[in-house]
Amino acid sequence: MSKPLKQIHLAAHFPGVNNTTVWSDPAAGSHIEFASFAHFARTAERAKFDFLFLAEGLRLREQGGEIYDLDVVGRPDTFTVLAALAAVTDRLGLTGTINSTFNEPYEVARQFASLDHLSGGRSAWNVVTSWDAFTGENFRRGGFLPQEERYARAKEFLATAHELFDSWHGDEIVADPATGTFLRDAKAGAFVHQGPQFDIHGRFDVPRSPQGRPVIFQAGDSEEGREFAAAGADAIFSRYASWDDGRAFYDDVKRRLAKYGRGKDQLLILPAATFVLGDTDAEAEELAGQVRRQQVSGATAIKHLEFVWNRDLSSYDPEGPLPDIDPDTGEDHIARGRAQVRMYRDRLATAREWRELAAAHHWSIRDLVIHTGNRQTFVGSPATVARTINEFVQGDVSDGFILVPHITPGGLDPFADKVVPLLQEQGVFRTDYEGTTLRDHLGLAHPDEADQRRVAS
Repeated sequence: MSKPLKQIHLAAHFPGVNNTTVWSDPAAGSHIEFASFAHFARTAERAKFDFLFLAEGLRLREQGGEIYDLDVVGRPDTFTVLAALAAVTDRLGLTGTINSTFNEPYEVARQFASLDHLSGGRSAWNVVTSWDAFTGENFRRGGFLPQEERYARAKEFLATAHELFDSWHGDEIVADPATGTFLRDAKAGAFVHQGPQFDIHGRFDVPRSPQGRPVIFQAGDSEEGREFAAAGADAIFSRYASWDDGRAFYDDVKRRLAKYGRGKDQLLILPAATFVLGDTDAEAEELAGQVRRQQVSGATAIKHLEFVWNRDLSSYDPEGPLPDIDPDTGEDHIARGRAQVRMYRDRLATAREWRELAAAHHWSIRDLVIHTGNRQTFVGSPATVARTINEFVQGDVSDGFILVPHITPGGLDPFADKVVPLLQEQGVFRTDYEGTTLRDHLGLAHPDEADQRRVAS
């Protein structure tokens, strides 16, 4: 007996501070003006996507002590953007990345519960931690927490937020004009939390929201991050979009769910994915090469090489050979606030590997950065991309994808117009929304039902 077809989950990521976005392209628009966010969200909703996703950077990245201005610099506040988008969309989920290292549970819970009310039950929270002291300098607590402490704080942060959400049960508001009774329970919203990270008590001032709690996302990939997601997240924003790595990640995380009394359908794996479409596969491959060269300008290539060399390389020709000097292995780094710095822990070994690659392929600095950087996930005609995405989902490499176009805000339009109809024809993607909340779109139970199911198991 054949396995029933899985339904594909699709979401759209409005790109932020990184070189995925080709901001220099004539078709690119503002990353600050609301019209860009509105266009992007309306395209995603027109295509019946599950949700829109906003990342967040808490400090502008620097290189050599100056703002790294080859990135898209800055982004309006996440909650402000999502609340505004709630007014111009009806069904699309609204997901925001909010940090658990430098915020407080009461404040974050209040903001997400408010967003859930304003959107009619479409809010989601991507819970992240902060790994570097550079970011911490912007905040009162300063510094940073070691990895195990970051996740200890995040775990208690999320548990505390759940206590706040659950301090209202949903039936307290009577609002009976005949008797003058507004609340059935005068103790509604009362909470007490005492723990290693937080010691708070009081009244939560936002009544139970349409979803009960926002949908919870998690984006960490460490052992602690995977365990944190298995224990309490509804979905994972994964970086593993290739077949082998994606399947290994999928199996590993799904395997962890049983120890927490959860079924495999209670945690979705949704990798980030980029795409380039063409009328034919060959045309798409050619376009993908052009996009990569747009993404990695000569100036960008030099800056990326500095991640490894940890030296000012501005005097080098990006179309010329790699430096013959070795990287600076000191602890102070020229690039601050970049996760890539952690990827190249052994700079001397990476430099040797890159020199060998450049020599073997006759690559310039720019060529090397283009070929060793991230590649587009899906490249081909609409039919090829639709078929490949479906194969990945049916093969349990993922439960869907969070798409990151390289042009903002119009880069999602071709996918919505050309790929989504093919997935709908295959019967693996919705033709219309069947529910009103993000939990409906993702096939997730209301938290009260999920908690009852977990207790029963």
